[in-house]
Amino acid sequence: MNEHAKNIQNELKESAHKIWLAGLGALSVAGEEGSKLFKTLVEKGEAYEGRSREKVGEVKTKVEEAATRVKDEAEAVIERVESKLDELVGSALKRAGVPSRDEIATLTRRVEELTKLVEKLNKKAAA
Repeated sequence: MNEHAKNIQNELKESAHKIWLAGLGALSVAGEEGSKLFKTLVEKGEAYEGRSREKVGEVKTKVEEAATRVKDEAEAVIERVESKLDELVGSALKRAGVPSRDEIATLTRRVEELTKLVEKLNKKAAA
C-alpha cells in the first residue's frame, strides 16, 4: 500500500475514534447534566410543594372559618324563625280559644285538687 493511502486510512481511523470519543463525551455530559437537572427539578418541586401545602392549609382554614360563620348565622336565623313561628301559632291558637300549655297544666292541677277534695267528701259522707 502506498504511503498516501496509509495516511488516509490512519486519518479515517483517528477521525472515527474521535467521533466515538465525542459520542462517549456527549453521553457522559448528558448523564452529568441530566443528574444535575433532575436534582434541580427535585429541589424546585420540594420548594413548590412546601409553598402549595402552605397555601392549601390557608385556603382550608379560610373555608372552615367561612363554613362556621355560615352555620352560626343559619342557626341564629332558624332560632329566630322558630321563635316567631311559636309566637304566631300561639297567638292564632289564643284567638281561636285554644288554651295554652300553661293554662292546661293549671287546669289539670286544679282538676286533680278537686278530685281529691270530692274523694274526701265522699269518704266523710259514707262514714
